[in-house]
Amino acid sequence: MGSLSDYTIPFRVLVVGGSYGGLSVALNLHDLCRGREPRCGPTPDKVHDVDQPNIPVDITIVDERDGFYHVIGGPLALASGTYAEKAWVKYDDILALRSPNIHVLQGSVISVDPRSKVATFSPHGLDTETSELQYDYLIAAAGLRRVQPVVPQSLRRKQYLFETGEHTSRALTGKHGVVVVGGGAVGVEIASELKDLHPEIQVTLVHSRDKLLSAEPLPEEFKDIALDFVRQTDVDVFLSHRVDKAEEVRDDDGEDCYRVHFTNGHTMLADQVVMAVSRSVPSTDFLPRDTLDEEGYVLVRPTLAFPVETPNSDDHFAIGDLTKWSGIKRCGAAMHMGYYAANNIFMSVVEKKGVELPEIDKPRKVLELDEIPPMMGLAVGKKAVAYWPEAGVSSGEEVMKSFFGDDLAFSICWNHMRLGTLDGEKTQD
Repeated sequence: MGSLSDYTIPFRVLVVGGSYGGLSVALNLHDLCRGREPRCGPTPDKVHDVDQPNIPVDITIVDERDGFYHVIGGPLALASGTYAEKAWVKYDDILALRSPNIHVLQGSVISVDPRSKVATFSPHGLDTETSELQYDYLIAAAGLRRVQPVVPQSLRRKQYLFETGEHTSRALTGKHGVVVVGGGAVGVEIASELKDLHPEIQVTLVHSRDKLLSAEPLPEEFKDIALDFVRQTDVDVFLSHRVDKAEEVRDDDGEDCYRVHFTNGHTMLADQVVMAVSRSVPSTDFLPRDTLDEEGYVLVRPTLAFPVETPNSDDHFAIGDLTKWSGIKRCGAAMHMGYYAANNIFMSVVEKKGVELPEIDKPRKVLELDEIPPMMGLAVGKKAVAYWPEAGVSSGEEVMKSFFGDDLAFSICWNHMRLGTLDGEKTQD
């Protein structure tokens, strides 16, 4: 067997998607190849105190945006210009990515050939130009394609700030208030964050079923508490109301607004109608059709590798929201999958190259993901409600602090992935 220092040609890793999962797999793999504990892995019983040689790696991250967008904070970004600036950080400004062997390209991967290990790349703003990216390992982490305003459609930070600013301005300058359609997690948070920050605005949350979060496999207690918390923020809640249409009209003063029509015959005026009911679609058009299920989700094994029928399947991975896996789609699961995929790619390289690991690393093994039970944390104004099987339902201001901090979990995610440090050292809380 050779030693790690015997290998000078870096193996090439292509990460498609630069959100929670994509950044996690890139940075955890970067740690492992430098002989460090992966930042999103379990805290080791013993810190490495020996010099460890490196495995050369070249990591390329491709994303349509020019920065990391904190999707969890989207509802607050729509209500606060100050928070909107915080929620989008350009990749150039993320210290953790400032490594000579990590590269970020803004654009899209439009196709992948697993047999030849070649991806076709289209740079942002140059749709007619393409180039080929060769890789040794590929990780699909492009997430779900969500509609505005659930996720901003802008691809550059400057445009995004204009987009969210315009949205907030419309809500603040009208007299008829805002109607949020859809009582899922996103609708609940958009309505409650807007009302919490701007109590003078009339905010109405409309849901077609008789309970909020009706599509989620969560306990009834969770849903009842969510409704109670929403009402505590003084949001008007219309349950069992299905929107038929929202038409542009003028009010009695000649001002532009919307008339919202419900199927039960009820109507109301609104300055802004926020649709939080659309179905998200996996961003997997670039992958071979036989790697996907009928809805476009990537079929993965417990190792997060592609189906065995795929050419070079052990060198292709998928993580995060675009995977066909159990559980509610969450950023925590995406980051956890990123760590698993990074570990398994590292172990694959070790096996292929016949690398002799230091004694302290020999217990490391290929990881297999367990089924993920339904769990959720939901921020509602200044309170939160949470559920996971081991602890059951909990709620209140302390739960808000624990799950979301004071910035809808931006700092929690940022520090977990250590995005603000150049060398990956853990930041102080």
